Amino acid sequence: MIKNIEEFTAKLSEYTQEEREQILAACRRAQDLHKAQLRDSGEPYFIHPLQVAEILVDIRMDAQTITAALLHDVLEDTLVTRQDLRKEYGREVESLVNGVTKINIVKAKNKNVQEAETIRKMLFAMVKDIRVILIKLADKLHNMRTLQFKPEARRKVIAQECLDIYAPLAGRLGISGLKDELEDLSLKHLNHDAYEQIKSFVAQKRGERANYLERVETAIYEAAAVEKLEVEVETRAKHFYSIYQKMKRRSKAIDEIFDLLGIRILCRNQTECYTLLGIVHQLWMPIEGRFKDYIAMPKANKYQSLHTTVMCYGGKLIEIQIRTLEMHRIAEYGIAAHWLYKQQLSSDGAKPEDLAIINRVKSLNSFRITSNEFLDEIKRELLKDSIYVFTPKGDAIELPKGSTPIDFAYHIHTEVGNHCMGAKADGVIVPLKEELKNTQVIEVMTSPQSHPHVNWLRYVRTTHARSKIRSWLNRHDENLIIDRNIVARKKAEHPRDDSRTAKSQHASHAASQPDLSDPNVRLDSQQIMDTSKVGIRIGNERNMMIRFAQCCNPSTGDDIIGYVSRGRGIIVHKRDCSNVHYITDFKERTIEVEWETVSPKATRRFRVTARRTLDLFSEIEGAVRKYKGHLIEGKIEETDMEHLEAVFTMELERRDDFKQVMKSIRTVPAVLNLIEVGQHSSEPLNLGI
Repeated sequence: MIKNIEEFTAKLSEYTQEEREQILAACRRAQDLHKAQLRDSGEPYFIHPLQVAEILVDIRMDAQTITAALLHDVLEDTLVTRQDLRKEYGREVESLVNGVTKINIVKAKNKNVQEAETIRKMLFAMVKDIRVILIKLADKLHNMRTLQFKPEARRKVIAQECLDIYAPLAGRLGISGLKDELEDLSLKHLNHDAYEQIKSFVAQKRGERANYLERVETAIYEAAAVEKLEVEVETRAKHFYSIYQKMKRRSKAIDEIFDLLGIRILCRNQTECYTLLGIVHQLWMPIEGRFKDYIAMPKANKYQSLHTTVMCYGGKLIEIQIRTLEMHRIAEYGIAAHWLYKQQLSSDGAKPEDLAIINRVKSLNSFRITSNEFLDEIKRELLKDSIYVFTPKGDAIELPKGSTPIDFAYHIHTEVGNHCMGAKADGVIVPLKEELKNTQVIEVMTSPQSHPHVNWLRYVRTTHARSKIRSWLNRHDENLIIDRNIVARKKAEHPRDDSRTAKSQHASHAASQPDLSDPNVRLDSQQIMDTSKVGIRIGNERNMMIRFAQCCNPSTGDDIIGYVSRGRGIIVHKRDCSNVHYITDFKERTIEVEWETVSPKATRRFRVTARRTLDLFSEIEGAVRKYKGHLIEGKIEETDMEHLEAVFTMELERRDDFKQVMKSIRTVPAVLNLIEVGQHSSEPLNLGI
């Protein structure tokens, strides 16, 4: 990495004289503005914007982006104003710098709210000019490269945020180099032992790997020459985080993971890609189920390539990617390819307005949600993997992984969703709650008599579908008030028989279990305790509001009950809150409430005390999965004794497996104590779907 302006100047040879002068003027200005500031490492602060700009020069961004990168911290850390920037460098640079500047909320309840607002602002700025996010990604990458100078606790928070938001964002924008390095650096600080183990293993095998890959390269070149194809062959080892993910996914040690090697073949056109695929499969046996055609069906970030895994010499698995030079340019630079200096874009280049992520952020802006809710939507829906399904007419629809036919129906049209009665996948009738699979052809069956059901909220994955279902239920079901992540049920005006009461109690217990995959569920009590008000309706009464009681602080998974207060709306308490006994008319003014999303399976909640470990959640998840269980909610806190105190909710296919699962969890080395807490459903709910 460069250390001074002279070294930086040497990297600007491809820019025009006028552009170099503009960039260097901004360089000297930034150096002057930051001259009294130091980084945590003790280095002059100016080194940071200089090296951020270097990252963007390396991916060949335009002069305006480089100028803004050099000045990206001046609004936050110096006395320079937006007006000053606009006057000196123009509206474009000023807008880019403002887009990456943190929001200063004087009355912010906590740091999480402020950070969420900043990310929200940055992503909306990205919609107007995607270069904002490219500057932020370069800024994040340099901060991750120098993270060792932060305190350990802060390092872990920053690394987790990077892994949750910025690395997936780089992936969605198609910038694979940035994504890979951000993931590796995050792993380094979140699980240092695993990082060092993988690094050491890869280093030890470097010589052996080089000889092996050279042999594979030679075979490909010789076979391509026979077919008179001009190709370039690149060899590589998988990056550390992808190796770590394979180890976790397969529950194997690193020396049991064999497909650590990769080959990339570059050719001139699409036809040659498929010819080379045939050549590779003639040389080595392909592994069933490990072929992906991203040329015929590009990823959302416009990535195109053929992927195949083959059994190569000595029984080693090697992933081979085959793509054209143009596809490779887009794969390496992603959306940044749109600004590649002095290069003519092809008609199928990755343009900002064509990216699904841009249009999705635009649509999220239309929903009335808080910043923390927006951030959760981004993490759970936008930055996760996508699937492509088809309409009967052959139109491709992109949906978040885990989407159901209900999500598909609402994607087609609101009225199709509102009257959905069933669905077919590849001609076979499937339940509305079933997760869709990639490339399925989906047909929605509708009926004028069919309408949304409250249980649909438990299965949908998209904000759009959730919003439309809530809207319909609030308009048409006078016995429900759906707000935030709470469903409130009006009390029946006439006494109910015992059997109906039992069912209601059973549903109430079941409803205390949230589904962690639901984007509206809050695990952080601070997020649940958000006291912002949202207008709702109960019968003919308007301007009602849902609030969480400050005395007992209900959090996701607690057994809860509502109290209709005079003038303050619905106050949600824990069912065992001691203060409700002092409310004189509590029984007369109670209202049944439940968490909006619940598990339809048998659920149990338990408390774990454990030694400090970086991967407690994953270890417990592994123990639960042995019996086809799944963790759907959890919180981890540190105790004064430097132990971890964790509360988790699991769902099980069979309630009889609960004791076996408890035994399995106790075998986790870090676990010191394990007890069951709370009361939960032991029978699946009748979901009516």
